[in-house]
Amino acid sequence: MNEKKTRELFTRDPNNPILSVKDWPYEVNSVFNAAAAEVNGEVLLLVRAEDFRGISHFTVARSKNGSSDWRIDSEPTLRADPAGHPEEIWGIEDPRITWLKELGKWAIAYTAYSRGGPLVSLATTGDFKTFERLGPVMPPEDKDAALFPVKFGGNWAMLHRPVARSLNFPANIWISYSPDLRHWGNHQEIIYAREGSWWDANKVGLSAPPLETSEGWLISYHGVRTTASGSIYRLGLVLLDYENPAHVLHRTDEWIFGPKAAYEREGDVDDVVFTCGWIVRDGIVYMYYGAADSCIALATAKLDDLVSFVKKCPNHAPGDWWKN
Repeated sequence: MNEKKTRELFTRDPNNPILSVKDWPYEVNSVFNAAAAEVNGEVLLLVRAEDFRGISHFTVARSKNGSSDWRIDSEPTLRADPAGHPEEIWGIEDPRITWLKELGKWAIAYTAYSRGGPLVSLATTGDFKTFERLGPVMPPEDKDAALFPVKFGGNWAMLHRPVARSLNFPANIWISYSPDLRHWGNHQEIIYAREGSWWDANKVGLSAPPLETSEGWLISYHGVRTTASGSIYRLGLVLLDYENPAHVLHRTDEWIFGPKAAYEREGDVDDVVFTCGWIVRDGIVYMYYGAADSCIALATAKLDDLVSFVKKCPNHAPGDWWKN
């Protein structure tokens, strides 16, 4: 068997792409980058749908098996509200869902596209029908955010990716803490983009939200490599310490999933796999990802295999990536 074909840890679903514009009950340009949760025994996707103005909103899709027979809300579930929330004037994008047991609510971290650039906003819901916006929690430019499901030392924690607009600095992943989900501080840079010819050179960002495992918090992240023909988005894994999520235990040097299928390589944005959500069912990780910013696909892997793989990878201290 060709060794290169065995390097990807996830297996693509035979129904891929599982959701596209042809499935939508109303007209949209594209559907992609969906958050995922298991709600009342069903898989719920909070899908980013882009209209023909280029403005995005969220729509819920539900499936019992998580792969087919999707039931999609007949109209947008959550629209941008520029009148009440001017930071959403150019839409809402890339949601990530976390169940907060202490509050008995789902929290949604998403990108609000303001005149000043994208920023991180939060909302909560108990039923994915009505939503309470908490508003912006990080200034622009900042995106790719998700909450941890538990508190650390009495504070909530959130991963996110700020960018210095006017400076040619790499885009790295940070962690911040809050007592109330509204006021955030103790900001720490924890996952650094590499440089040069690395697959994750110059820009990294959180993909799916932190996943609790017996070995620590497993996260997926995307890395971007700029080539002569454009950028390529691929995925890697990081394992964070269970008690102190600012401490990186292991990080994959190689990407573990990248664009290969035709629906991933050609679309509104070519050569992109971008996940905002995964769930675990019977030890199997269901990873939902946007493909070429044009449709939604599914890939699966054994959770134990992912943890085992990342544990064999180097333990780089912050800033040590350059030593390889």
